[in-house]
Amino acid sequence: MKRQLSHGFAALGLAPPEDTAKKLETYAQMLLEQNRVMNLTAITDPTQVAALHFLDSAALLRFHNMEFSTLIDVGTGAGFPGMVLKLLQPSVSLTLLDSLEKRLDWLGQVCATLSLTDVARVHARAEEQAQKPGFRDSFDFAVARAVADLRVLCELCLPYVKVGGRFLAMKAADCDGECTAALPAIHQLGGRALPSEDYMIPGTDIRRRIIVVEKVSPTPNGYPRRWAKLRKAPL
Repeated sequence: MKRQLSHGFAALGLAPPEDTAKKLETYAQMLLEQNRVMNLTAITDPTQVAALHFLDSAALLRFHNMEFSTLIDVGTGAGFPGMVLKLLQPSVSLTLLDSLEKRLDWLGQVCATLSLTDVARVHARAEEQAQKPGFRDSFDFAVARAVADLRVLCELCLPYVKVGGRFLAMKAADCDGECTAALPAIHQLGGRALPSEDYMIPGTDIRRRIIVVEKVSPTPNGYPRRWAKLRKAPL
């Protein structure tokens, strides 16, 4: 895995800290071991974990320098992409947000094992936590790697981003229609769509896309709405 990761980082034009590949290998081992008792990932082959979780997450840094930034990973799950970004750029102040406390407890164990500091774990629903001081309009970056409709993701994530910051949504490359449909929501939530960024996951033939939304004004009060309303009637 170390060689696969090193080649992948080089293909992405990244030069991570010297011990990053070793730490990611440990992370993968912990992930697959915990996956036996907790639903963390459907990917159980170590080489696929390296490509489809680690290198896919790392691709964000090909386009966005996050050094010394504040970053919130909304619906982090098993820690992707937030934990990988933290390992690659240790100066990031990372917040992991998830609705399942058991996942966050496990991520705390991973942080301890990998000696990661400045990582906050927040057990909450995204649409509720975004209303709280210190979270709303507060982060340089919000990231999400989820299958939810982009309109829903924007309503959940943009409220966390400060004016001048960016929301980065990781999507499949064939999402043109979804992106077009989300433009009114982006505007309504205080954002502005920037050109998207396509890339190939190193070592695979999988093309992915980063949707980039710049925050240009504070998100209006009332957003995000309650989950039932948000899901039933996307903006």
